[in-house]
Amino acid sequence: MSGAGLAGFVRWAAFLLLWVALIGTNLAALLVGGIAASLATWASLKLLPLSRSHLRLWALLGLMPRFLWQSLKAGWDVARRALDPRLPLAPGFVTFACPYRSEHARDTFAAISSLLPGTVPCGDRGDALEIHCLDIGQPVVAQLTEEARRMAHALGEDAHG
Repeated sequence: MSGAGLAGFVRWAAFLLLWVALIGTNLAALLVGGIAASLATWASLKLLPLSRSHLRLWALLGLMPRFLWQSLKAGWDVARRALDPRLPLAPGFVTFACPYRSEHARDTFAAISSLLPGTVPCGDRGDALEIHCLDIGQPVVAQLTEEARRMAHALGEDAHG
């Protein structure tokens, strides 16, 4: 079986397992589930085609504690700045040259980067993301560069720049 065929089968099996978990395993349910899994696989391959990147499961799992920590840190930082008027606030925008070619990877990166303390992606300008920051004096571009490097490693994504 080719790599594409195996990937398609894995998607189909995952959809079928989801069906079985929700509906059950009687024969009629499995027949309908097989058809539903086939249609879902076809749709998923049209909407999210196979890529040449190779997901690195351990690296991806390694991102989870960092992701949770960054999320907590971001919430704490925003709350402190909102409740303490003495803390510096220099809102503005920075442009980050996003290293991802695929839209899916760029969107995933934008979602993850929104959890960095005081940053929100708010626009896309070709190869760059427009990021709103609570304090442009912070090393936002350096933080984004580090997150992009970590995510590229975990997703096996081909990044340029």
